[in-house]
Amino acid sequence: MRSVPSRVAGVAMCAVAAFLIVGLGWLGNDSHAAHATTGGDTGSGRQLFIAGCASCHGMTARGVSQRGPSLVGVGAQAADFYLSTGRMPLNAPGEEPHRSHPAYAPAQIRDLVAYIQSLGGPPIPSVDPAQGSLPHGRELFAASCAGCHQIGGTGGVVPGASVPSLDTATPTQIAEAIRIGPFVMPRFSDAALDQHDIDSITRYVLAVRSHPDDRGGWSLGHLGPIPEGMVAWLIGIAALLAVARLVGEREP
Repeated sequence: MRSVPSRVAGVAMCAVAAFLIVGLGWLGNDSHAAHATTGGDTGSGRQLFIAGCASCHGMTARGVSQRGPSLVGVGAQAADFYLSTGRMPLNAPGEEPHRSHPAYAPAQIRDLVAYIQSLGGPPIPSVDPAQGSLPHGRELFAASCAGCHQIGGTGGVVPGASVPSLDTATPTQIAEAIRIGPFVMPRFSDAALDQHDIDSITRYVLAVRSHPDDRGGWSLGHLGPIPEGMVAWLIGIAALLAVARLVGEREP
């Protein structure tokens, strides 16, 4: 007959074994969830990274001096934004990244994003414009974005950079840009702009580019009231001068 200490030890061993099994199962489910989030293959992404990105970001993605920053900890949101908008890879280190046709196919982008996500950092943000408020989004955009992107989201120019138009940006790309602050754009944390704020901003951008307010009949690129007013004044003054010259009397 087994002693009490032996039975206690057996129960303890069974409890430890059960804990390990449950813990390993939880880790497996967590890894699967992370993989499902990006939908890519980390191994394939690593191979693509070595072939097309390591020359600037290093073989271990920790950056190369005067060529490219470390990507450890930037997460899927930065990788997805730069790759899906064609801003990466750059033609030369140090140049301003511009939106262009993506250099990789969608499946390859998912693989690269999965690999960068495996190095740590925030995932691709979720965004639902339908849950946002259009008036609130306009207010936030006017306060935080219109100074560079114009109130109609048509872009512009600031010292040291050109500001892109938001005509083709997806809601996810808008949310990613808000969180990472690409190039000279400031980065907005969750404390500055929460989920409802981002949903509202994306709803406003989608609305203003689909149904722009052109009550004047001539959009002039949606540059805003001040530039448009200046153009109106210039045209009006030129017209008045022309009329004055035509109807005015000329001295011999």
